[in-house]
Amino acid sequence: MDFRRQTELWEEEYLSPYAARSSRSTGRIRYEEPCRVRTEFQRDRDRIIHSKSFRRLKHKTQVFIIPEGDHYRTRLTHTLEVAQISRTIARALRLNEDLAEAIALGHDLGHTPFGHSGESALDEIMPGGFEHNRQSLRVVEELENGRGLNLTAEVRDGILNHTGPDTPITLEGQIVKIADRVAYINHDIDDAIRGGIIKVSDLPAECLAVLGREHRTRINSMVTDLIENSLNKPLIAMSPQVREATDKLRTYLFQNVYIDSEAKREESKARHVVQYLFRFWTVNPDKMPAEHRERAQQIGVERAVCDYIAGMTDRYAIARFKALFIPSSFAIPEDGG
Repeated sequence: MDFRRQTELWEEEYLSPYAARSSRSTGRIRYEEPCRVRTEFQRDRDRIIHSKSFRRLKHKTQVFIIPEGDHYRTRLTHTLEVAQISRTIARALRLNEDLAEAIALGHDLGHTPFGHSGESALDEIMPGGFEHNRQSLRVVEELENGRGLNLTAEVRDGILNHTGPDTPITLEGQIVKIADRVAYINHDIDDAIRGGIIKVSDLPAECLAVLGREHRTRINSMVTDLIENSLNKPLIAMSPQVREATDKLRTYLFQNVYIDSEAKREESKARHVVQYLFRFWTVNPDKMPAEHRERAQQIGVERAVCDYIAGMTDRYAIARFKALFIPSSFAIPEDGG
C-alpha cells in the first residue's frame, strides 16, 4: 500500500485551500524518488531531526550563556517550543502541520554559539556580514553531511525568511515567523524571572492587561488571537491590539534583558572568543581540522572559518579557545632530591 499517497489524498480533501500540499511541492535541488511512507515535508522534518546540526542546538545559548540551572532554555528547547506552537496554529487553520514543523525545526540550525552575541560578533568581522537565517540555509543546502539535506523549496524558503523583511511564500512559513517571536518573548521572560533579572510586576501593565500575567496565559492569548485573526485568510497575522502588546513586550526585553542586564554580563567575553578564533584561523587555516582546511581551499578561508565557528556549540568554542590561547600546566618530573 502506498501510504504516502493516502496522506497526499487526505491533504487534498481536508486542508484549507490556502495550505501547501506536499504533492505539489516545488521540489528539491536534486531529484529523489518519493518515499512510499512519508510525504515530502515529512521527509524534510525527519532529515532535520536526525542531523548533527540539530543535535548541537542543545549546547547553544538562547539568552543565558552557559547557564548553571537545569531549566533555562537552550537553542534546542527554543526550537522545540517554536515547533509546538507552529503545529498548534497550523492544525487549527487546517494548514500543513508537517511543513510548519519542518521549517520550525530547521530555522535556527545555523545559529552561532553564544546566541545573538555570537551572531553579532561574526557579523562585525566576517566580510559581507553574517545572519543566522542565511547560515541556517547554508547548513541545509550544503554544510550538513558535506552536501546538505536536499530539502524542499518550501522548507528552505521558510528557514531563510523566518526573520528579516521578506515574507515566506507559504502560510506555514508565515506561521513559523510569528511563532518564533511568540516563543522567545514568552520563554525569555520566564527565564529572566527565574534568573532574578526581572519580576512579573516589572512587565508593562498595559501588555499584561491584554495578554495575561502568567506565562501560559500570554502564549494562549497570542496563539488564539493569531488563529482567530487568520482563519480563512491568505495571510497570517495577529489583531492590531495583540500585535501592539506583543511588540511592546519585545521592546521591553531588549531594554531590560537583552542589553546590559545581568544575563548579559559574560557577553563581551563570548564576543571576544568568537572574534579571536576567527582572526586566528583566517591567518592560520592550517590549524583547523582537515575537513575545514579542505573547504578553505575550495570556498575561501574566511567563509570556511565562519562556517566552522557558526557550527560550534558554546562549550566547544570555549574548549578550542582554551586549547589555542590558554597555557596548560606542565608536569615537572621529580628529580629525587
